[in-house]
Amino acid sequence: MKAVFMGLGYIGLPTAAVAANKGVEVLGVDVNPDVVATINQGKVHIVEPELDKLVKKVVEKGCLRAAVNPEQADVFLIVVPTPFKQNHRADTAYVESATRTVIPFLKEGDLFVIESTSPVMTTERMAEIIFKERPELQGKIYIAYCPERVLPGNVIYELENNDRIIGGINEESSDKAIEFYSIFVKGTLHKTDARTAEMCKLTENSSRDVQIAFANELSMICDKAGINVWELIELANKHPRVNILWPGSGVGGHCIAVDPWFIVSDYPEQANIIKRARETNDYKADWCANKVIEACHQFEIENEREPVVACMGLAFKPDIDDLRESPAKYITSRIISEARAEVLVVEPNVDKHKTFSLISYGEAYKQADIIVWLVRHKEFLSLSKKQVKNEFDFCGIYK
Repeated sequence: MKAVFMGLGYIGLPTAAVAANKGVEVLGVDVNPDVVATINQGKVHIVEPELDKLVKKVVEKGCLRAAVNPEQADVFLIVVPTPFKQNHRADTAYVESATRTVIPFLKEGDLFVIESTSPVMTTERMAEIIFKERPELQGKIYIAYCPERVLPGNVIYELENNDRIIGGINEESSDKAIEFYSIFVKGTLHKTDARTAEMCKLTENSSRDVQIAFANELSMICDKAGINVWELIELANKHPRVNILWPGSGVGGHCIAVDPWFIVSDYPEQANIIKRARETNDYKADWCANKVIEACHQFEIENEREPVVACMGLAFKPDIDDLRESPAKYITSRIISEARAEVLVVEPNVDKHKTFSLISYGEAYKQADIIVWLVRHKEFLSLSKKQVKNEFDFCGIYK
């Protein structure tokens, strides 16, 4: 079996490598020629545990190669980003572009699967595009939706072991997709229709967003009340039916920070709690930035000099290099642009950044008058607590 993966990012490359490791002949397609060249050398362009070893192995075995253009295959998977536009509506342009790119290569009996997080009915719209250009394929190919549901930092394991939701535009398409995913997925493959599968992905991330919003709102209430939110949550979770999440500086990543808006934009009158949760989590980043900017102003008044501020972490979650939709990055940018301060930026998982001049965490920690804990990276946990007046723990370093 031969499969073409359209997109070699944080999900596309690991999935392609896992499938290749199970004997599927995989061609990975990416618009970035540097990414293509890197993978064909058996190397990776993203940070993910064990991915570098797996890619090296399958490239050397000849099971995985990369190119900028697709070619004929048995299975075509769309694994490209779906950002939102200014009005928070989903931008499916990448999905449509990838779909149109593979249309000339489709033949009778092929399987076409969208993995990209998408609004409800996207799979059906892509099917309409395919059949409009290739009407002879109507009823001759299989089309399905199968969203990813992995945790960055543990992607390889979860790709193989997590359950998957698979929804076809008809039952035959669902069965064909299940047949393909069973090659490399040990978890249970749950069959449904395309619309339900699409909504399932959005529901999972919206549910987590609501839970995080409760924790973030609670942290702001506790700050006002003079209560240690970390201790409060730990005590509240002693209740057998309570499981409050830990608060943070907001919500980032390409899933939870984005997907709920797809539901809100399509169902604005019904999605009230989902919308409010998204607004709360977005506001938390501004709340954090405002606290630090105010502290910088107060420091300058009291000490007659600008403070040195250490912004500890840029990634959207601990121990990864992914900065997409990161509240830590947003907070750091606001502090740099709005506070009268020397700002030291730390991200131990990134070697170089095009916007920020990065410094080692040890050096930043030593120099800082104000420490802003934005991401709970494992490196930071080894630092002994520094006696500074201004320290903002937005991620539970000391919990």
